[in-house]
Amino acid sequence: MKPADVCIAVLVALIWGLAFVAARIALDEFSPVLMTALRFAIAGAPCLFVRRPGVSWPLLIAISFTLFLGQFLAQAYGIAQGVPVGLSSVIVQSQALFTIAFAVIAFREWPTPMQTIGILIATLGLLMICGTVGYDFSVSAFAVLMISPVSFAIGNLLLRRAQDAPMFDLFAWLCLTSAIPLLALALVVDGAAPTWHAIAHMSLTGLICMLCLGGLSTCIAYWLWGRLLRDYPAAQVVPFALLVPFVGSAASSVVFSEKFGPLRLAGMVTVIGGIAVMLLSKRPQAIAEIA
Repeated sequence: MKPADVCIAVLVALIWGLAFVAARIALDEFSPVLMTALRFAIAGAPCLFVRRPGVSWPLLIAISFTLFLGQFLAQAYGIAQGVPVGLSSVIVQSQALFTIAFAVIAFREWPTPMQTIGILIATLGLLMICGTVGYDFSVSAFAVLMISPVSFAIGNLLLRRAQDAPMFDLFAWLCLTSAIPLLALALVVDGAAPTWHAIAHMSLTGLICMLCLGGLSTCIAYWLWGRLLRDYPAAQVVPFALLVPFVGSAASSVVFSEKFGPLRLAGMVTVIGGIAVMLLSKRPQAIAEIA
């Protein structure tokens, strides 16, 4: 990779890691549904200037509801219900484990031996983290958060069917497709009056967090990431995502004084180690379906 593109990849990882902190701060002011809706409303603003890509509405909605709506709404609810920010950033990155597992089911792409080892390591790490559930956050909060990487993984596989679409245009429309139902859901779940009151009385801190989440983390960072994936093999780009949980955990320790017990810390490191083995190993070979 060119040095400039390496810097871009690191910058994207930093933005995504810090986005977990911005989300936690924003949740002090907005409900999980409203925060997620505002995030995608801001990120979907470019739809005013770009055409809808040549992707069918059913596929566009399916990708949007998994890769964006499902992933980030579950993430917001998990954090709002007490899952620590640093731990959340690790759990979300476990999507690599689920992506490989679902690829076996959908495309018969069997993992290589090294990827299988990585899956087992990451699974062990998740089990270690499960052993800490119930101390400072509930089982239900952890279960809700686990929807995020699962949804993320499904969205990754659906995104393959739209690879020929312009990346910036596609992500803008995916965001808009998520924002509309989320705004409607916010009106139903939170109520019209509280929703409009939260928007009308948004603080400067809240506005900055939403601009960072919507404009920087979602719109710009995803576009840059998509451009890197377009220009380089995934094996060169995707490992930079391993920086995200380190950034998220470090930032959470500084901003929120988040502490990690020995078992949870070991579990987090084990998950990241397993993901590293998966991502740095060779890509699995697609196996043709047997008629």
